Amino acid sequence: MVVCNVMHTPHTVVAFRRVSRRTVLKSAGVTLALPLLECMTSSHSRADAIQPLRRMLLISNNLGVLPKLFFPKNTGRDYTLSPYLLSLENFRADFTVFSGLSHPGVVGGHSTENCFLTAARGPTKSGFRNQISLDQFASEKLGWLTRFPTLNLGVNIDKANRSLSWTRDGVLLPAEENAPALFQKMFVQGDPASVQEQLQRLEERGSILDTLLDDTNQFRRTLGRDDKARLDQYLTSVREVEERLHAAREWELRPKPSAPQPPPVDIHDKKLFIEKFDLMLAMAQLALESRSTRIVTLMVDAFATPAFQLHPNHITTDGYHNLSHHGQSVEKIQQLEDVDRQQMALLAKLLKTLSDTPDAGQRSLDNTIIVYGSNMGDSNTHDNSNLPILLAGGGFRHGNHLASNHSFDTPLCNLFLSILHRLGIDVDAFGSSTGTLTGLEQT
Repeated sequence: MVVCNVMHTPHTVVAFRRVSRRTVLKSAGVTLALPLLECMTSSHSRADAIQPLRRMLLISNNLGVLPKLFFPKNTGRDYTLSPYLLSLENFRADFTVFSGLSHPGVVGGHSTENCFLTAARGPTKSGFRNQISLDQFASEKLGWLTRFPTLNLGVNIDKANRSLSWTRDGVLLPAEENAPALFQKMFVQGDPASVQEQLQRLEERGSILDTLLDDTNQFRRTLGRDDKARLDQYLTSVREVEERLHAAREWELRPKPSAPQPPPVDIHDKKLFIEKFDLMLAMAQLALESRSTRIVTLMVDAFATPAFQLHPNHITTDGYHNLSHHGQSVEKIQQLEDVDRQQMALLAKLLKTLSDTPDAGQRSLDNTIIVYGSNMGDSNTHDNSNLPILLAGGGFRHGNHLASNHSFDTPLCNLFLSILHRLGIDVDAFGSSTGTLTGLEQT
């Protein structure tokens, strides 16, 4: 039996021993998920529960926007909003727009789309191997604090070939674009048999790793110095997997949160591009606000989007990719401007919702770092410099157009490093960073 001390008298310090939830379940012989009781958590974790939790949403459209309508013509805090940014006018004090940022050495037109959050150089070179993405790097440093360390979402995405999320070994993490499946993953509790089956699978994987570690530790004694170093690096990776399995077992035993709304209706038709984008933005917000995760990526795969609906009964004359190579065609540019403006309106809608949502005495927007951008500076010419980047929320000092000298090729990773610091991750570098960006002093 576990006794939870829930009686507190004024000026009295109540001592209690933290009880492992796994121990409780094993000793009771119970295989079902139990509610998380106060006696199973530390006083520190209970205090954390009412503290604001800083989150991050990273969005990329792999064909970018029309640059002339996105970038302001002047800089500083008194800059004039560009035609596109006028859609965000009500939130001018809540976002910063950047120009002159790029990933040094990340060139090759559309081949750079998988490098937006990694900054891995030379994506068109033979033997190219991607690097760890910003979301996965942050997740590693923050630890497994939520049921899902990260969630990787997509709109019309080619799952086998494109993703914003990549592991430390340069392996693609497929994106989820099925909203009902994501909803079930976050809120629908499996029946007791399903939970036990998942726990059994996790236990089996853990036992395989245990055997592997035993065997390699014995083998290690026979190796030379260099081979031992390589093996130690490998064993470190195995231990990281082991830790993730342990965390997964712990979360599998916890009941999922109650769904705050009915399940969404999925949108299968790729032609409903704007509607799908809107739905996945809503799902991203739901994931963050339910604390299912702290980090969400969303890749808008415009490259894989066929002719799509701009407005009811109005389909574009061509697929998104062919439109982006407009060659100064007035008709194509008009359609691109239309879809760009609609995406800016979706971003404004997101900012409005987060601004209106309270979060531990603040606005949810103040605790949510949002990046909207692209690996393409100008799709018409396959230009990967001067990337369109917008940063909103997260408690940064906003209301500015921060411009870097294009010829100096300021790394976008300098912004990523500033974001990592804002998340409380004390690292000296990420990707191609040379330092943090100035002008984003925290409020």
